[in-house]
Amino acid sequence: VSERSSLNDHNLSNRSSNKSLRLAEKERSKNEAEDPISPALKYFSDVKEGTPFHGNDEAERNLALVEKVAYHKGLTPEAVSVMLEFAMSLRMGTVLCARVLKCLIPATVVPQEAVVRGLVWLNVAKIPVGTQVLFLKWVLTMFDVIDAKDLRAIYGFIFSYITNENLCPFICHLLYLLTRKESVRVYRIRKLVELQSKLGRQPFLLHLLSLYKVFFPELVTLSIPSQMRSGFKNYNSPWKSALMVVQKRNGSQVASRINLALIVKDRASSRKRFNICCKRHWCVQLKPECLSDSLPTKKTSKLILHFVSVILHNIQLPAQMGSLLGSSLALQYLDCVQDESALLRLNFWLGYALHEEFLFCSNGGAQKSEEALQFLNRLLSTQHFLQESFFSSEVFIYKFLNLWDGSFLRPQILGLLSSIPVIPSSHIGQLLFQPLTQLFFTSTVFFKCGLIDCLNNMLLKWLTWHSVYALEDDLDISLNSHTSINMTLSGFKDSVIELIHFVGRLASVGLQLEGCNALLLSFILDFYETVCDTFVKYELPLVVMPPAGVFYPALLAIDALSVDRLAYIMYRYKVNLTSAKTQETVREQAFHISQQTVGEFNHYVLVMVNCLWNSRMFHTTNLGVKIDEELLLRSKVPQWGARFSFIHHPAFMTYAIDFHKRCWPGKKDVDLTSIEDSKSWNWYLEYLFTQGFGGLRKFIQSNITWKPPADDLRSDVPWSQKSS
Repeated sequence: VSERSSLNDHNLSNRSSNKSLRLAEKERSKNEAEDPISPALKYFSDVKEGTPFHGNDEAERNLALVEKVAYHKGLTPEAVSVMLEFAMSLRMGTVLCARVLKCLIPATVVPQEAVVRGLVWLNVAKIPVGTQVLFLKWVLTMFDVIDAKDLRAIYGFIFSYITNENLCPFICHLLYLLTRKESVRVYRIRKLVELQSKLGRQPFLLHLLSLYKVFFPELVTLSIPSQMRSGFKNYNSPWKSALMVVQKRNGSQVASRINLALIVKDRASSRKRFNICCKRHWCVQLKPECLSDSLPTKKTSKLILHFVSVILHNIQLPAQMGSLLGSSLALQYLDCVQDESALLRLNFWLGYALHEEFLFCSNGGAQKSEEALQFLNRLLSTQHFLQESFFSSEVFIYKFLNLWDGSFLRPQILGLLSSIPVIPSSHIGQLLFQPLTQLFFTSTVFFKCGLIDCLNNMLLKWLTWHSVYALEDDLDISLNSHTSINMTLSGFKDSVIELIHFVGRLASVGLQLEGCNALLLSFILDFYETVCDTFVKYELPLVVMPPAGVFYPALLAIDALSVDRLAYIMYRYKVNLTSAKTQETVREQAFHISQQTVGEFNHYVLVMVNCLWNSRMFHTTNLGVKIDEELLLRSKVPQWGARFSFIHHPAFMTYAIDFHKRCWPGKKDVDLTSIEDSKSWNWYLEYLFTQGFGGLRKFIQSNITWKPPADDLRSDVPWSQKSS
């Protein structure tokens, strides 16, 4: 019995043990189903140094599993730490190092500790140069998603790598992102200058030195160009598209670790620093209690200044630079205080964002995304708020015009184009005119209209800047309050003249190509309404007449509105020329009007008067339109000289017929020659003026001796009662 009892107890113990094993196995299977990468991570964390990879099926299987999870939903912070430690420590040699680095795609954030350990391994392990460069590219790519930015604590350690010629461009880039005022030291400046003397004036060294000079201009005596090309190259890293896909699939938003007394709203998913395709840009606001009405004004002002100062000196580049675009308070501070450090960093971030997403986007991601549209709209709103453009957006436009098809994000690109400041006349042709000419002549009429409107807005801003920033003493113009670019008045005038003549050439040929399209002509006349008032309205000593290719299509247009607008433009030209002539006789420094300009104006006025008023369109010589008289006779057009008068002009014939019916309602035959007698002619002109042709009224009153009907006779006008 005792033996049987002992046997039963043994069986029960075995069954209990087996059950425990089954439960443990079931729990392990469940955990693997929930987190299939755990066994692989355990393998790579426990693998011994010197373990071979070739022929190691277990290592291949685990690495394939890690890659699958990484490209599908990203790696957890713990997984990133384990795999980065495995790759940089070279436990299985250098074969897997690059392959592991390429699959380090975080699902949320990258642990800062892992990055620090990776930087240490650069100095310890014998890692190939190509792999070292790949690691630094990964750090730069993932800079936005590092869970903290205490890397500045090892700024000096990172700076020590700058003597490595292969790593120098990437180390300079990383230092640029980390540099603060306290990071600038004399020995570091001296080391950069020594490297420059050894390597030449490399852009990455100049950009880092320029940032040092912003903080301590007295320490950096080196002359740095005010306009430099991008100092840090764009690299088609293997993580960009994968990171975008993973974070969009996860729909996650990486929380910021900013210990500031502010509220961060509309947080964007932190992706690679270059990618501007954020669903929402960060906007910063004061806490509601900070703006309480109960606070005294002085205290509130100090609080706001302190708040903005905290933002600009603690904001992380480039992860949170987008917050400046969404904060009117920070933009107001930038505009008023002109913090060069913040502007330099913001321009750096914008430049890389624009170049990476639009100039070097190979997969078309930006073109397919509404997020790029939102970003450009936000950028345009910011520039409109500041009333000037960013230097980085200007450089982007100059390059992008050579790649642009004229349809992709057209309103936004034309908006950025219209905001660029004055370009020296020696460069404006290559930067703007050449690419715009190709686009203009190979596009639809709607693009032509949009481009003419864009150039009109550009001219308006140039003239406005002149009227605001022109100095009375030396006539130097500061083109941008945030740059050191200056231009003399003569240089400014040369640029404006080049722009006006360029639009004139486009307009002349464009009207021929589009058959004098009325919509295109309307935008062209908008442009010349700006040009005709450059002296009186904007105080620029310049008068430029429109070319014949614009004047005659407007004069002979089939719509009366175009003729009326041309008349108003010619009236304003006369006002400007008269004002300039008056100042020329009164003031010694008044500009001299060229005889060619006066001759062109008189020529156009004579043409208009002979055409509309005197009915002698082809009788006067030297009017720019020469048609053989025999050809006119062969056309069998009666009284061909009067075919473009106020009565017979295609644009006004309907008005003449309507006037005739009102004056002589009983006549069945319409005889328009009956309007030509003096009394009917005056009534007819008054009738035209009541139709809203104010430009014609001003042109006639300023260029023709004509007396309108007396007030006591106007009540007898036969069309007045019937026109109501």
